[in-house]
Amino acid sequence: MTLLLGLFGVGLVFELLLQLPGILWKSRKLLITMALAATAFASGVLLLWNFNVWTVLLCVASMYRIVNYLRIIEGRMHEQYLRHATLRTTLVMVGIQLSLAALWWGWQQWHETGHLVWLAVAVTQLVLAVILLVSTMRSVQRTKWPQRTPHLSDDDLPTLTVAIPARDETDDLRACLESVITSDYPKLEILVLDDCSQTRRTPEIIRQFAHDGVRFIESEAHKLTWQPKNQAYDHLLREASGEYVLFCGVDVRFAPDSLRQVMRVMLHKRKKMLSLLPWRAVGAERSFAVVQAMRYLWELAPPRRLFNRPPVLSTCWVAKRDALARAGGFVAVARAIVPEAHFARAFTRQDDAYSFMRGNLALGIQSTKPASEQYNTAIRVRYPQLHKRPENVYLLSLVYSFFILTPFVLSVAGFWVSIGTTAHIIAVLATVLNVVVYLWIAMITRTGGPWLSVIGLPYGVFRDLVLLHTSMWKYEFSEVDWKGRNVCIPAMHVYSHLPKV
Repeated sequence: MTLLLGLFGVGLVFELLLQLPGILWKSRKLLITMALAATAFASGVLLLWNFNVWTVLLCVASMYRIVNYLRIIEGRMHEQYLRHATLRTTLVMVGIQLSLAALWWGWQQWHETGHLVWLAVAVTQLVLAVILLVSTMRSVQRTKWPQRTPHLSDDDLPTLTVAIPARDETDDLRACLESVITSDYPKLEILVLDDCSQTRRTPEIIRQFAHDGVRFIESEAHKLTWQPKNQAYDHLLREASGEYVLFCGVDVRFAPDSLRQVMRVMLHKRKKMLSLLPWRAVGAERSFAVVQAMRYLWELAPPRRLFNRPPVLSTCWVAKRDALARAGGFVAVARAIVPEAHFARAFTRQDDAYSFMRGNLALGIQSTKPASEQYNTAIRVRYPQLHKRPENVYLLSLVYSFFILTPFVLSVAGFWVSIGTTAHIIAVLATVLNVVVYLWIAMITRTGGPWLSVIGLPYGVFRDLVLLHTSMWKYEFSEVDWKGRNVCIPAMHVYSHLPKV
């Protein structure tokens, strides 16, 4: 045991030495290779010496520390950013491992075994299941689209700009614009920015709608320190003249009165920003969209507002133009993958001036995003949602495994393994509550039917974990493509691709 602690300590010493300036950082590949070897060897010996749940958790944590080592070896980020990110991950992961070791020691000292242990585990899981259910009930109620809103005359409605960034779009862009120009909104401006499309069809389609009031915006030269989408948003915001600006993708479709309804609700609720979850396109509800279902579960189930992390989607959102400017504009979120989250937090703090709403069939705003694009979007947003930190990926994996997957395992294994009748019943109840939450969200968002949802939760969690780790790997060591551009460059401060000054 002393040898194992020594090897883990050697790895930690090498990691901390790398935070010192000067020659040690220049020798980072040698030092970190030694740290990697010491940590990997110690983890392997630990598993062989005593294979149990605690050693598995400790060794899995070591794998995330190895990811941190590889970040240093790769060295593709700006040095200051890399030092800060890797030091933070080192300290947090070591703290996690020390906490796990302390729990392991306490477990060994605790002489109570058998049914009491499983009862404690099941009760903990049930408590979280109840919290998720209550939080989901509140979210479903808060996000419901109101059936009635006060009538507003055309004169009472504010000016509105619909801003659409487009890059290499054809049929979807045409269908989107055809739906927007049918709007009965009286004070409407429609802007479409051609974001350096590589095909001539995109600008041609935009210009074809010029006689319908659509204004063509030619993009500026791309800045490598900006996310391309954020730069497009910034340009559109500067060109917009409306008091409110609605941003949407080309996969969104509007009914003639959709914009009027949106502005009625926004004014009635006195909001500065509104994010919309569109109604899934007619016919699409027949397919089971596991990626979308987990995305909506992530946004609607946890008590996010307690942590000032309100739910948000980038598909379709509207905000007051001068309020965006006061919140820093897109300059403040130039590198952000989900810039809407920054504004949602800012407006939530300002007298709860932000709302997340679920559309319905009467609203008429629909999304036609295909499954392949849902997958690409998940890869693009999942790791940034966890602040691009490997330690957060590990912690979320633990939460998923213990609170969502383990109740399923105990519910089934309890028929053959003696865990105690009470613990088994509680585990079954926790499983049922988790399935109810998932089923509820899948039904209201039309991303799955009742029968598929029963097996959809464990499969969705497993799929989300795979997507999350894929997203982490691509951001840290590869590329994340969006419309033919590598969004890792600004997001991860990858300065090797930037021109030298």
